[in-house]
Amino acid sequence: MSALLIAPLVTCLVLGTATALARRSWLNRFAGVLAALVVLASGVAISSQVLSGPSLTAFDGLLRADALTAFMLSVVGAVALTATWGSLAPRGTTPAQAITYPTLVVAFLFAMSLAVLADNLGILWVALEATTITTAFLVGHYRTRQSLEAAWKYVVLGSVGVAIALLGVVLLYAATVAAGQPTLSWNVLATADIGLDPGLVRMAAGLTLLGFATKAGLAPMHSWLPDAHSQAPAAVSGLMSGVLLSVAFYGILRVQAITDAVIGPDLMRGLLVAGGLLSIAEAAALILRQRDVKRLLAYSSIEHMGIIALAAAIGGPLAIGAALLHMLGHGLAKSSIFVVSGRILSVEGTTQITNLRSLLARRSGIAVPFLAAMAALLGMPPFALFFTEVAIVIAGFQRGMGWVMAVAIGLLLIAFIGLARHTSDMVFGSDSATAGAGPIDHSWHGPRLPLAIALGATAVVGFVAGPFADLVSQAAATLGGGP
Repeated sequence: MSALLIAPLVTCLVLGTATALARRSWLNRFAGVLAALVVLASGVAISSQVLSGPSLTAFDGLLRADALTAFMLSVVGAVALTATWGSLAPRGTTPAQAITYPTLVVAFLFAMSLAVLADNLGILWVALEATTITTAFLVGHYRTRQSLEAAWKYVVLGSVGVAIALLGVVLLYAATVAAGQPTLSWNVLATADIGLDPGLVRMAAGLTLLGFATKAGLAPMHSWLPDAHSQAPAAVSGLMSGVLLSVAFYGILRVQAITDAVIGPDLMRGLLVAGGLLSIAEAAALILRQRDVKRLLAYSSIEHMGIIALAAAIGGPLAIGAALLHMLGHGLAKSSIFVVSGRILSVEGTTQITNLRSLLARRSGIAVPFLAAMAALLGMPPFALFFTEVAIVIAGFQRGMGWVMAVAIGLLLIAFIGLARHTSDMVFGSDSATAGAGPIDHSWHGPRLPLAIALGATAVVGFVAGPFADLVSQAAATLGGGP
């Protein structure tokens, strides 16, 4: 069954090469969708295999898939399908840009798939660095002064982050060399007692967390994120916010499982609590003052990564399972709402909140999915984020972290108020100076099925049991979140 591990990588390589060389318009248009479909299908197929048998391996163990890998690969495919299918072509594409855009998107999917399939932490690091290279060009896609500035900022800060993570990975490898068993296999490091030096592991844990947290958008290493997400094409913003941040946090979870077994959970717990609370606090404060829809959504992403960080700090089956489900729910909702934001830009000519009024009356075809996606992001029932946030809070109180949960609830309430107020102003508000521009248009302006599927999935996934629940439970168990 090693073909299941290789299939998404080979597909992305073939499609990327074909879009770069063939330059056929239909292939350029659908390459991202095809790649996402194969990644999703591979994730589902791998899930069925690992639920009924042992981990899958390929290339002498360099690629490995357990339940966590299968879950994350499915998340990558589902979110990518929503973003690419829902937004088949970026706004303002020029012929030259149209050639590079699909190639870069497919390369981005290749790098994220490789990151979650790699058994070697060094390969995982290389894959995350590759996402920086591909997304830097995608962030600067429109070639405006603002987009190029955002791309350079992302390159500089992202490269600093992955360089710090590299130092952490090197120190972890040095610890295995000193123990007489050199390896970077997360499977070996997490399951075998090879007598690692606690001092080296402690330094490696701190540096790796700091580096990967930069890619994951955790404060205070998050400053690249609002600029990059606001300037990128809608589909790219959806991919970066919906799945790139989660893939980077996947690296943190793998390292946490290794270091907790060697030095205990206190170090990583303290760092994740600090990063999680700081992320939610900064997002809550800045959400209140935002004037641009895409920047507003970017700060919402920082908020949700803070929630996931708190869940990882809490640990245990309930919190870890909720964190994984939160990644899926947030990814689907955020990719959907970024797609809608792209449609708003195309029909309104702006994403400035003050210039967007009475959308429900004037643009109901866009306002309705925007409202649904925002309800999901706000954690309103029946959407998955309601259940995951409640589960994380309950788990926090059960694990003796009541004060952390109390602070987090207060900050989340501020963020909720800010997001709800901006949404109400855009969808229901009326301003005689700005709301009358443009004719009334109730059409959808793009494929409606991917958004309906994604938002429908977020509404039912919290109630789904059976194999999906078993997959989440097994994935949590691989991170020490078992009973």
